[in-house]
Amino acid sequence: MISVKGLYHSYSKDDKYAVKDVSFDVPKGEVFGFLGPSGAGKSTTQGVLTGLLQLQRGEATVAGYDLKHIKQEMFNKIGMSFEQSNVYSKLTAKENLKFYAQLFDVKTRDPQELINLVGLSGKEDIKAGEFSKGMKHRLTFARSMINNPEIWFLDEPTTGLDPAIAANIKDIIREQNNKGVTVFLTTHNMYIADELCDRVAFIIDGEIKLIDSPKNLKLAYGEKVVDVEYVDNGERKKETFSTVVKSDKNTLAGILDAKEIVTMHTKEATLEEIFIKVTGRGLA
Repeated sequence: MISVKGLYHSYSKDDKYAVKDVSFDVPKGEVFGFLGPSGAGKSTTQGVLTGLLQLQRGEATVAGYDLKHIKQEMFNKIGMSFEQSNVYSKLTAKENLKFYAQLFDVKTRDPQELINLVGLSGKEDIKAGEFSKGMKHRLTFARSMINNPEIWFLDEPTTGLDPAIAANIKDIIREQNNKGVTVFLTTHNMYIADELCDRVAFIIDGEIKLIDSPKNLKLAYGEKVVDVEYVDNGERKKETFSTVVKSDKNTLAGILDAKEIVTMHTKEATLEEIFIKVTGRGLA
């Protein structure tokens, strides 16, 4: 659904590249995470892929359309939810969605259905200018689904949302993906990426450092150990054992067989820890 080869982009149109030699492919139905700190090149790449920025150098196709010669029909197939909400403040929530729906040449979704879906029911006739930042963000997210996109570009979809609403947004993303929608997710939030993405790309200073699945990355970079808290003669004890060293495995087996286990956790590396290990940089 998305193919990028040797992508470069410079805002000053010289050799100061915001993205340089970026290449990746996203097959149909995948949730692909584009992860990195602010200024890493995430939004620039997304801007090129959605037609907001001109393709300067390299090759890129989206939904089968060559970005060197963008056709209007491509926009019927993609949806875009921006991190910075850009709704019309003088229109109500429903009017915003109705207006946007008129821009497409394909069947669109019912505005009220989308308003209810993102938890804004009862707010449909309120002007967007009166909305809180989080409500505007949800309206922008709802708008990105109006044309039933085949490829869904999501930029920090849970930013500024409380945990319950963020959980609802993640459920919607999973539901759409289960229906076959391809998702291109840009974020610096490694937790949402870990929850949703089939594969992730680490980008920093405009260059991709690594692409793999969260599971493979954790296996490659995580410690193969387990933390065990248990009761021994009425006293709580906590120890860490290797799952590959034979003596540790034998000791652990004896504890599991003879002691009361309170807690037991594998010590799995987080995506953020892996990102720092791979790139040498944090996500701030």
